[in-house]
Amino acid sequence: MITRHKFGRCLLAALLFVALLQAVARADWPGFRGPRENGWATAPGEVKPLGLALHWSETQNVKWKTPIPHRGWSTPVVMNGQIWLTTATLEGNDFFVICVDADSGRIRFNEKIFHSDNPEPLGNNMNCYASPSPVIEAGRVYVHFGSYGTACLDTATCKVLWNRTDLPCRHYRGPGSSPVLFNDLLIVTMDGVDVQYVVALDKRTGKTVWKTDRTTEWDDLDDDGKPFREGDLRKAYCTPLIIDAGGQTQMISVGAKSAYSYDPANGREIWKVRYPGYSNAACPVFGNGLVYIITGFGKTELFAVRVDGRRDVTDTHIAWKTGHLVPRTPSPVLVDDLLFAVSDNGILICRDALTGEEIWQQRLKGNHAASPLYADGRIYCSNQFGTTTVFKAARECKLLATNKLDSGFMASPVVSGKALFLRTKTHLYRIQ
Repeated sequence: MITRHKFGRCLLAALLFVALLQAVARADWPGFRGPRENGWATAPGEVKPLGLALHWSETQNVKWKTPIPHRGWSTPVVMNGQIWLTTATLEGNDFFVICVDADSGRIRFNEKIFHSDNPEPLGNNMNCYASPSPVIEAGRVYVHFGSYGTACLDTATCKVLWNRTDLPCRHYRGPGSSPVLFNDLLIVTMDGVDVQYVVALDKRTGKTVWKTDRTTEWDDLDDDGKPFREGDLRKAYCTPLIIDAGGQTQMISVGAKSAYSYDPANGREIWKVRYPGYSNAACPVFGNGLVYIITGFGKTELFAVRVDGRRDVTDTHIAWKTGHLVPRTPSPVLVDDLLFAVSDNGILICRDALTGEEIWQQRLKGNHAASPLYADGRIYCSNQFGTTTVFKAARECKLLATNKLDSGFMASPVVSGKALFLRTKTHLYRIQ
């Protein structure tokens, strides 16, 4: 006979077992901006620090260094001792998925999964054909190369479970938006010269569940309703952010000329805010009841937008905005009431997140494309020439370290346990 006491013990043991399984199944770095989708490896005020390396070089604190073939700017994802990343040939004919053993640095899988006979030339040196980052969960990794292909792979067998090559979009400068997971959906963003939409796929089968077209009103149309000039004015590269806004789930998706809030379950538009910017790349962050949006190229501004609005909130829900030292490419990092951002030309600025007021700024070396990392009370900023500067995440500007590797950064830093994984233009490093 099971007593109430024994039943309680059994129930507690079962709950602990389930919690353990969930902890084991949780990815260390599941997507572009990490486990919280905001560039944090640790939460502010977390008592036990990770113990990440503060200093490194080609000869110091490098556990391994592995060359990565071809070219890819995608940020790696990490789970259960596997590191997944993408790469593509320089001309964009062939697209590859790579799996690296996190402990040894050995490449366990490197296979071509898509091919294009006639990829559109990039027209610049900033992007490449493998910029979107993968997203990973227990048993499956999802890779995305824009209109060139989207696929799901089994992480145990490395077999392709499904793929899609029928999502149209003329990227013009190459793809950039990374996919995100929400419940049973894989959500991808297609902001091209010709079409602009967000589409949710059933993550088990790859079939389309919903598709929502952008509702931007374009001002570059001729009398027949077609764009009268070629260019970037309709493009965007931004990865969506899913938030809990007072009990309502919203997906913040930044596009050319407007940023949107969608219901990720069905794609319904909740609100939008308009601006002149385009070619948006920096991801939004959320906190203090505000979502912080960077408007892209053209007129580059930083908006702090309240998220409780409906329909067009341009004139009603912008709490503050600034056009001073705003990045175009690197995503900002929000730490409590401090907003840190590094501009493309290398100025790190700390702002009061509630007012937008500048607290301090510091000139860094080189141009920046990688997004900063927050971990152990520090901000890590990596530039396009291989230098990572580390600052204290505080109201006072305090430089902690300057570290140099041989090649530059386009991908953002990744953390797993005490290890820092850094992808340069040529190699993947484990720093520890």
